[in-house]
Amino acid sequence: MEDTYTILQIIARSWGALFMLVVFLGVIVFTLRPGSRKLHSDIANIPFRHDDHPAPDVAAQAHPRQLKEARQ
Repeated sequence: MEDTYTILQIIARSWGALFMLVVFLGVIVFTLRPGSRKLHSDIANIPFRHDDHPAPDVAAQAHPRQLKEARQ
């Protein structure tokens, strides 16, 4: 009988490589699946959503007294 390390090494070489290939192909298929174009385009445009004007500061509108500068 072979020792445990050699057996695990043989399994990792054959089944581990097959498992990693299946996971890789699964990620590629999931990314390029039909109907995901809108989702990916929405995510890609996140930095440009407030390009024409900055996003509103919700915290400053909710608590204006707490955000005064120390000089005042």
